[in-house]
Amino acid sequence: MGRPRTPLLDRERIATTALEIVDERGDFSVPQVAKRLGAQTGSVYHHVEGRDGIVELLRERVAAAIDPATLDLRPWDTALEAWARSYRAAFAAHPKAIPLLMTSPVRAPRVLEQYERAVALLLDAGFAPADVMPLLTALENLVLGSALDLAAPETMWELTASSPTPRLAEALSAASEGRADRADRAFEVGLTAFMKHAREVRADTP
Repeated sequence: MGRPRTPLLDRERIATTALEIVDERGDFSVPQVAKRLGAQTGSVYHHVEGRDGIVELLRERVAAAIDPATLDLRPWDTALEAWARSYRAAFAAHPKAIPLLMTSPVRAPRVLEQYERAVALLLDAGFAPADVMPLLTALENLVLGSALDLAAPETMWELTASSPTPRLAEALSAASEGRADRADRAFEVGLTAFMKHAREVRADTP
């Protein structure tokens, strides 16, 4: 038999398959990826450095949806806010991947490059170097938490007669919104507070 025109395995196919499994199950294993691709587990290791290598492929795949052009906007606060919104949208498309990606160090060059640009944005805007990473980490926490919220159950609070919570019931009734609206409103509250704090930090920088 002649060789197939396209290889059975490559990094793109591995990333696509692993992300499909994570979207379904919240995690993956190398044997699962190999089985779905109809290949031997050992063959996968010819293309990636084990499970950690696949995790970085997933990170690159998900983060590729973040629009890097947002970091070219000016002034700095417009850029940072736009980047946060794009970041949230990218990860909201694959919320089950968030715990997996956030519990391993970032090594993917394309992802590090975006962080390099975000750091440069803040430094060029006049932020003190010591303030940059706390701000970016706080923004990341807000973005990823909100992306997870978009995948949360429609009803997050199940009230029971055995544990009366009339004030909570009143607040929930007043909100009367679906999951997406709830997550969007909460994100706007958090982002507004974050941007206000960031502007104050910059104003206090000598």
